[in-house]
Amino acid sequence: MSEINDLRNKMDEITLEMVKLLKARTDVAKEIGEVKKSIGKSITDELREDSLRSKVISLCNDLKLDETIATKFLNFLLNESIKVQTSNKQTHLSIFFKAKTLEEQGKKIIHMEVGEPDFLPPDIVKNALNEVFDKGFLKYGQSKGMPVFREAIAKYVSEKFNTHVTQDNIIVSPGARFSIFTAITTLLNPGDEMIVIEPAWPAYKDCALNAGIKVRTIKTTLEQKWEPSIEQIKNTINTNTKMIVLNYPNNPTGKILPEKLQDEIIKLAKENQLYVLSDEIYSQYAKSNWKSVLSYNYEKSIITQSFSKSHAMTGFRIGYGIADTKIIEKMAKLEALCLTNVSEPIQYVAMKALEADTSKNTNTIRRRLEMLSQKSNEIGLNFVIPDGAMYIFAQLDKEGFDGVKFANTMLEKGLAVAPGEGFGDYKNFIRISACQNEEILIEGMNILRENIGDK
Repeated sequence: MSEINDLRNKMDEITLEMVKLLKARTDVAKEIGEVKKSIGKSITDELREDSLRSKVISLCNDLKLDETIATKFLNFLLNESIKVQTSNKQTHLSIFFKAKTLEEQGKKIIHMEVGEPDFLPPDIVKNALNEVFDKGFLKYGQSKGMPVFREAIAKYVSEKFNTHVTQDNIIVSPGARFSIFTAITTLLNPGDEMIVIEPAWPAYKDCALNAGIKVRTIKTTLEQKWEPSIEQIKNTINTNTKMIVLNYPNNPTGKILPEKLQDEIIKLAKENQLYVLSDEIYSQYAKSNWKSVLSYNYEKSIITQSFSKSHAMTGFRIGYGIADTKIIEKMAKLEALCLTNVSEPIQYVAMKALEADTSKNTNTIRRRLEMLSQKSNEIGLNFVIPDGAMYIFAQLDKEGFDGVKFANTMLEKGLAVAPGEGFGDYKNFIRISACQNEEILIEGMNILRENIGDK
């Protein structure tokens, strides 16, 4: 017993020393964060992280230590550094909340920062709101969603995407964001790695960071027309890589991958047994050929969809995930823990919304995007014409341009746009949303034109 206690005491001493070192490392990370902020450098340095990872693996070989354990520990440390360095990062939501505060103070703001359609949900939604009480959809229910609603979604998805899914492949969630959160949180473990192709909606990174997952980013560029290379992805995959996130049509660029490239990515995911989390919320607004990940029938794929964009039902907070039944069961357990079930009245309303013809919404957004593209060209913005979604992701080709400062300055002028750095290392970009009527969008672009010379 004495020998065990001696060993335990020794282990305690080592643990306490590790905590002291963690404190010292965190302090240095904060200092690095301040320096990066002052010189405008991005938070994540993939090359340096790769170099450190190689050194850790080499040390593990020398020490005869399992490299998987060591690299997961490294990922924890890297994530902690990111957390202390990104506490003040500004995204489209930061600008949105500031804009709302200004509106409460009586200032007029043109909202071109968020993807919230200005048109109303279909009329059938209004009628469903009136009848839901009498229909009796008012109770506790299954965490996966009402069977009748999941059956309706399965039929809708099977017909729309030329595939075959059943209600057992569906989970209803309070917005697609929650399906993304549950997929990442239940399928991956702390220390695992997830690949995100940037520019990307910031929630993927945020959900991963919250769950202790290390995000490895694939940076694409405007010059490459926002296309990643297979070599980039291959070189990022290692023994800790468990998932790759796809979002096409993309937020913020509107990019749709060439079919051959997407085929190669899915093939690579299969070869490495990676989960594929495909956020297809903008599929209704695809202008060119677009292929759902559902069409690959890959058992480790998770597709998320929502009523927010297609049916203009942002405030209803209703979406769904589509996956293999084993994956759905895992996601459902966490959803039951967090919420019991999604509100039955809202599920009923969304079920009725599936019957609506939303083609007018699609045509409206496409028309607005064309107009925004024309205006953006006229004022000299650099961008790739979007294949879909509802945004222009534009570069202001000016030395020292800071999208965050510019977005905050524009608020003072009555215009809200999203800073590019919310979507990755894109400090000299802004995202412009096509979610207002054309007259308001033109007014917003005129404000942009007048202030394009300001930093």
